[in-house]
Amino acid sequence: MAVPTPSFSNTAFSNTAFSTAEIRNVALVGHGHAGKTSLAEALLFTAGAIPRLGSVDDASTVTDFDPESARRGISVSLAMAPFVAEGVKVNLIDTPGYADFVGDVAAALRVADLAVFVVSAVEGVEVQTQAAWRMAEELGLPRVIFVNKLDRERASFDRTLDQLKDAFGQGVAPLQLPIGEEAALEGVIELLDDTAVLYTSGDARGTGIIGSIPDELAHREHSVHDALVEGIVVGDDDLMERYLADETIAIDELAGALASGIAQATVFPVLCGSATKLVGIDRLAHFIVREGPAPDAGATEEHRAHDGEPVAVVFKTIVDPYVGRVNLFKVLQGTVKTDATLVNGRTMTDERLHQLTVMRGKEHEPVGEVGPGDIGAVAKLADTATGDVLGARGADLAVAPFDSPSPVLAIAIRAKSKTDEDKLANALHRLLDEDPALQLERSTETHQTLLRGMGETHLSIALERLHRKFGVEVETDDVLVAYRETITEPADAEGKYKKQTGGHGQFGIAFVRVEPLERGAGFEFDDKVVGGAIPRQFIPAVEKGVREVMDHGGVFGYPVVDVKVTVYDGKYHSVDSSEMSFKMAGSIGFREAMAQASPILLEPVSELVITVPEAHQGDVMGDLNSKRGRIHGTSALGHGEVEIVALVPTSEVLRYAIDLRSITGGRGRFTSEHSHYDPLPTNLTDKVSGRGEPARV
Repeated sequence: MAVPTPSFSNTAFSNTAFSTAEIRNVALVGHGHAGKTSLAEALLFTAGAIPRLGSVDDASTVTDFDPESARRGISVSLAMAPFVAEGVKVNLIDTPGYADFVGDVAAALRVADLAVFVVSAVEGVEVQTQAAWRMAEELGLPRVIFVNKLDRERASFDRTLDQLKDAFGQGVAPLQLPIGEEAALEGVIELLDDTAVLYTSGDARGTGIIGSIPDELAHREHSVHDALVEGIVVGDDDLMERYLADETIAIDELAGALASGIAQATVFPVLCGSATKLVGIDRLAHFIVREGPAPDAGATEEHRAHDGEPVAVVFKTIVDPYVGRVNLFKVLQGTVKTDATLVNGRTMTDERLHQLTVMRGKEHEPVGEVGPGDIGAVAKLADTATGDVLGARGADLAVAPFDSPSPVLAIAIRAKSKTDEDKLANALHRLLDEDPALQLERSTETHQTLLRGMGETHLSIALERLHRKFGVEVETDDVLVAYRETITEPADAEGKYKKQTGGHGQFGIAFVRVEPLERGAGFEFDDKVVGGAIPRQFIPAVEKGVREVMDHGGVFGYPVVDVKVTVYDGKYHSVDSSEMSFKMAGSIGFREAMAQASPILLEPVSELVITVPEAHQGDVMGDLNSKRGRIHGTSALGHGEVEIVALVPTSEVLRYAIDLRSITGGRGRFTSEHSHYDPLPTNLTDKVSGRGEPARV
């Protein structure tokens, strides 16, 4: 007979109101190609929310609707996939598995109440699975694991389960065992109630049939069942006492204790199946509904008491070239209604929510209201971005800020044509609205516009979206290094500017002395002129001439720093001298003095804080040494990871995100910030000397 529990419906959200207890906010996370998008598609199809089962291979899935996703065969941004199961609305959030798009994973985990980690039974526990687990662990988020692709060649549930326990500890507890593997996959065994669910009847919607546990699995099922029960009751003193007294504990009691352990993020159940063969999908939906935690609709009892004061947080912004800006939000308390006016906590301006919708992929379904704990979307708000909090005036609810991951790779961009240049600034602003993991910087020293992101693919897709969504084409350049120059010895020079043009001429002579200052001291100007050799009103012009040379480039063509300049003598002409004359005299004198003062180039040095597995520590440190880096310290972090702090010339680590990913197989991560300037080795001076133009690296 068919399994009686999952009674699905394709309820129109506009016709149904869901209480907070009838909502589950679930993020699908894991490594790329583990099958998250296929699993989202299978859950939608099994629930009757979509008429046919789409495929990642032919780019027909609900959640991979971006052309960039279709072209690459990977998810590049989070997408909503809500469905209704057993009268409960499940707000499913499909997230990218590629490291470059970790910002969307972070956003999804911030609003989810349960994370479903999708792990391939072929490849096992991979890098981004572990990265997402760390993020969920830091949030204290309940987690469940779905071992997918058990129908594929080389699939192994046992091997994958061992990897899960090694990676995530003894809280990992199998709730199911597969019946068969690879091409012989037939169903799953439910360990909690000792039943087998078979999928050999060819049911179109993937509804399992209760059958007998195969004899060859009966002994193992009994052993794993006992271990599961023991793992569940250990967190409940009353149940533990009854268990030790050999008392039979009802399945409902075990399920309640299991749900408590899940909610406290101490138990991490493991389910299994195949998304593409619809094996175990109905059981996963049933588990989410029955064991998954409902959202907490308010931070405190006090906030719940003010249910009439709506507060919502925006966790994702989508920029549609036709609809405009669409903000996805989660209601933290109260009920948000169509045409409500809420205050943006960042700008303190009113925003009117003209039309609320529920998004499924790229489709919008209008709704009249979004209740506490639920997720909705609203278009065409005036100035609301990801991380903003919208609330009724007077509502009081503290919301932790959204911290996007820090970008690790930069490219220099410039408009391809004058038409593109006119549209570029606005297009970049809208692009950053959609993806807070991108950052824009205008370098005043190199005069480049830098777009920073999480990796090459992230930046490449950003440029594709600039063209597709906003019709702007850009060209890219190498990132320039902001070198500087200084001097190492004192020197004197005469700056003479003399020009006769037929009427009033130009005449000014300034004697200047240059001296090195300590690193980071900047610039000092001293007036030691006596006896009126240079009239007082012209002294500032001498300083102005010096500063212009310092700003626009000294001997090597880079800005000059850490220099003291003294003007101590000069000559003037009562008719031909002017501010211009002495500005030119100051600049000429300064240039000539610098050339005699043993000038050197200074290079920026970055401080890198790198986290890597212990097994890669030696390779990473060797690579840093080859980049002229200096290791300042290492420390063990636990979980088999070490932290390395190093000072490395910035020119050597412009593409360190790519290097570290290659060395560690994607298991390393780092942060970088400017530390100071150091003298550039003399053997590299000729290579990077710009003679007026910053060097490309």
